[in-house]
Amino acid sequence: MENLMGLLRIHIQRGVNLAVRDMRSSDPYVVVKMGKQKLKTRVVKRNVNPEWDERLTLSVADAHLPVMVCVYDKDTFSFDDKMGDAEFEIGSFIQALKMRLEGLTDGTIIARVKPGRENCLAEESCIIWSNGKLVQNMVLRLRNVECGEVELQLQWIDVPSSRGL
Repeated sequence: MENLMGLLRIHIQRGVNLAVRDMRSSDPYVVVKMGKQKLKTRVVKRNVNPEWDERLTLSVADAHLPVMVCVYDKDTFSFDDKMGDAEFEIGSFIQALKMRLEGLTDGTIIARVKPGRENCLAEESCIIWSNGKLVQNMVLRLRNVECGEVELQLQWIDVPSSRGL
């Protein structure tokens, strides 16, 4: 990929108060899409507050493409049920990365992204300096569903052969 800017590692941490799609619970998993890329987590059986703790890595060629997060309920004998979706932009995260910060105190907040009509944030998202790198923590409120949130963290990985930021 000659247009590769770098890699976006998305740590899918957990789901909170997800919708019930089976009799009493759900068997949720997450699908992450960016452009033509599509990755998914494992299924967590019978749990509306699943702990995935999985890291998915996307190749970023266009930082203007949104990242789509869809949660599904795994079904054995029928199509999987949709449990909501969310979308986020990585523009603020990329801008913070371009600052080329180094040597900051652990936990320093670089930027804050406020929740609003144009994003799916459930609360303010902070871009922070943590263990020598920038990370962005997000709580996404799922759309098109009665309830549910997904907690995740973004981290950038530079690729030596990429065009970079």
